[in-house]
Amino acid sequence: MDCPICGKEFLASEIESHVNKCLFLNDMSKNAISSVESGGIKRFHSSGLQGNNKRKSFGPLVKKAKYLASSENLEESEENDEQSAAAGITSAESANLAPHIQQNKVIVFIIHIILIKKSHKDDHVPLAERVRPTGLMNYVGQKHVLGSQSVLLQLLEKKEIPSMILWGPPGCGKTSLANVIAHICKQTPGGKMRYVKLSAAMSGVNDVKEAVSRAANELKFGRRTVMFMDEIHRFNKLQQDIFLPHVEAGTVTLVGATTENPCFSLNSALLSRCRVVVLEKLTTPDLVSIIKNAVTFMEGKVFSASENASSGSSNNTVNESYSSEGEYTQSAETDESFVPTFIVDDPTVQWLAETCDGDARIALGGLELAIQSKVPAEKEFLEKGPGLITLADVKESLKKSHILYDKKGDQHYNLISALHKSVRASDDNAALYWLARMLAGGEDPMYIARRLVRMASEDVGLADPKALGMAVSVMNGCKMIGMPESDVLLAQCTIYLARAPKSRLMEDALRAAQRLVANQKGQQPDVPIHLRSTGSSKLVSLLGNGKGYNMLHKDDSGLNYMPQGMEDVNFFEEDELTSIIG
Repeated sequence: MDCPICGKEFLASEIESHVNKCLFLNDMSKNAISSVESGGIKRFHSSGLQGNNKRKSFGPLVKKAKYLASSENLEESEENDEQSAAAGITSAESANLAPHIQQNKVIVFIIHIILIKKSHKDDHVPLAERVRPTGLMNYVGQKHVLGSQSVLLQLLEKKEIPSMILWGPPGCGKTSLANVIAHICKQTPGGKMRYVKLSAAMSGVNDVKEAVSRAANELKFGRRTVMFMDEIHRFNKLQQDIFLPHVEAGTVTLVGATTENPCFSLNSALLSRCRVVVLEKLTTPDLVSIIKNAVTFMEGKVFSASENASSGSSNNTVNESYSSEGEYTQSAETDESFVPTFIVDDPTVQWLAETCDGDARIALGGLELAIQSKVPAEKEFLEKGPGLITLADVKESLKKSHILYDKKGDQHYNLISALHKSVRASDDNAALYWLARMLAGGEDPMYIARRLVRMASEDVGLADPKALGMAVSVMNGCKMIGMPESDVLLAQCTIYLARAPKSRLMEDALRAAQRLVANQKGQQPDVPIHLRSTGSSKLVSLLGNGKGYNMLHKDDSGLNYMPQGMEDVNFFEEDELTSIIG
C-alpha cells in the first residue's frame, strides 16, 4: 500500500504508523493539523480546499475525504460517479477536487487521529466528573431549590454565596452544585472570591485550620473564601466545632455536602449558622437530559424514531453539547455536520434513566462502561463507522437496579415506618411492597422479624392472640435458615398481620398506665399491706405483710388492688384513658 504523503510502499499493517510520522514531517500536514485543532472536532476548514476561506462543516468533509481516499480515479467509471453523488460531490466539484486527492487522504487520517486522541484524552477521569455543569443554566434538576423564583438562585446570580449544607441522596447533584459555585467564584470581578475544596474523607482538622488561616490572610486583601467540605458528616461533632468561630466571624463561607440527616450528624450550633438545602432524587426526565448531554459530550448521538420521521421535512437540528472545558453549548447545525463515534437509541436512554433510582452517577457510570466496550478502534471506525450501543449493552454494564438504602440512615427508618403503618392500616399490598423494598436493599431479616413481633403485639394484640405466636415463630425461623430462604417467612407474617383484625387496646392501656406513673407528684404510693410479699422471715410476719389477702375474684374478695387513692382508676375506659393521656 502506498503512503498518501511520500508515495513509498508499505505493508498494510505498517501504513498507519508510517503516515503518523509523515504528518509531522510535511509542511502541508502541519498546517492541516493546526487548522483542525483550532477549529475543533465538529468544524474544519482548510485553505487548500476552500479558496474563498469560508468555513465548511466537518461532516461532509469526512464523507468526501473518505470517498476520495478510497478512489483511484474520480472519472474512471460510472461506479465512481455514483459514489460521488452518494457522497454529495457533484461532477464539477469532483474535477475541481481532483488535484487535492492526496491532501484529502491526509485529512482523513488527521481528522481520525485527532478525533480518537481527543476522545481518550481524559479517559482516566470518570464521565460523571467530566460532564459536571459549570453554570446555573447548565444545572439539571432540583427546581424547588434553583427555580426561577427561588431565593438561592437569586443569590447565586448576584454572586452572593451564603453558608449552607447541601443534604441529599448520592448522585442528586450536591457536588455539581458546588462545582457551579466554584465557577461563580472564579468569575467574580477582580478575583474578590476564592474557592477551596476539601473532603472530610481525606482531610483532617489540621487541613481545615490551614485553609482558614490562609482565608484570614486573603480577607485582609478583600478576598472572601468559600470552603466546600464534601462528606462533612464524616467529621464528628467535636471536629465540626472547628468551623464555628470562623463561619460566625465571616472568615470563610462554608458549603457542606452530606448524605446523612444533618439533624443527627451535624452539630446543632453549626446548623444554626448555615442554611440547610434539601436536594431530592433526580426525576427520570432530568436523568434523560443528563444522559443525552453526556452522549453528546462523548461525541455520540441519541437516535429517536420521531427524529428519523421528521428528518425528511427538515435537516436543521439544534445540537446541545458540552465543550472541552465542560461548558454547555447549543448550536444550530445540519444533520450531516456531525459524525458520531457511537449511536444509542432513545429507549436505551430511557431505561437507563429509570433504572438508576435517581442517581446520575450510576447512570453515567453505566453509560460510560457501555461506551468503552462499543466505541470502535481507529481502523474499525473508518471501515464500519460509529458503534451501536443497544439496550443489552447497557443492561450488561448495569447488572441490577440500584436501590438507595442506608442501613443506618433515614431510608432505613423511613422504610420500616412505611411497613409498620401499612400493616396497621391493613393494606396488605403496601405492606408487601415495603417489605420487598427492604429486602432488595439488603436489610437484615432478623431486624424485620423483630419489628413484626412488635407489630403483632402493638397493632393486632388481643384481637388475634395467635398473631404474636406466628411472629415469634417467624423470627426463630429467620434465625435458623437466614436469607434468601427466609424471605417467604417474612412475607407470610407480614400478610397475616396486615389482614388480621386490629386492636390497640393493650398498647393504649399500657401507655396510660406509664403516663400515670410518670406524672405522679411526690413519692410513689406504697404497696397495700395485703399485697406485700409474706416471705419466710420473722420480721416480715411481724410487719403484717399479706394480712387479709385472699385469692377470690376482685368482685368477691372485698380487697383493693390499686394503691390508696387510685381505687377508681380504669385504664380501659375511654373517658378515663383520655383524661390520663391528655
